[in-house]
Amino acid sequence: MFENEQDTVDQLLSTNDRFRHLYDKHSALKSQVQDASGGAAGMEQLALETLKKEKLSLKDEMAVMIKNYHVARA
Repeated sequence: MFENEQDTVDQLLSTNDRFRHLYDKHSALKSQVQDASGGAAGMEQLALETLKKEKLSLKDEMAVMIKNYHVARA
């Protein structure tokens, strides 16, 4: 996630509590989605779709924070 922005992600992880919280939650959801998609964890399709949407929402929020970080540094 955000491979092209790793330096910015690392900076935000070390300085921004909100970003770190979002990143940790996204990572946990990513793991849950992978387990459910791979069949390791039984889950109804609706619950899986809900997790995917939440994960995407977190990623979108982090993307905005990364963009704002760059704008503030410009």
